[in-house]
Amino acid sequence: QVQLVESGGGLVQAGGSLRLSCAASGSIFSINGMGWFRQAPGKQRDLVATITRGGTTNYADHVKGRFIISRDSAKNTVYLQMNSLKPEDTAVYYCAAGPMENVFTSWGQGTQVTVSS
Repeated sequence: QVQLVESGGGLVQAGGSLRLSCAASGSIFSINGMGWFRQAPGKQRDLVATITRGGTTNYADHVKGRFIISRDSAKNTVYLQMNSLKPEDTAVYYCAAGPMENVFTSWGQGTQVTVSS
């Protein structure tokens, strides 16, 4: 069992930056991929970015060049640095982890990100 706790959400003006953190605990050895997803009101949950145990990253087209996913293995923590934020980035952001790349079986509780225009 893997537990994930997100932090770092909040309210920011358009053009600003935020950094989200996701701390993992429990069966850390079972994690081979972690990622960030987001869900805006009335919309489905969509992929934002992923990172594998080997450090390979993948981004959704709408965040490429603005967001950076990274990890600190010593702290079992994954980060999402979000720059040049836009109002359409407003959503609840969820951290996820799983046993294989692009297979996510554990989810955090979510953290709200609101970007004002």
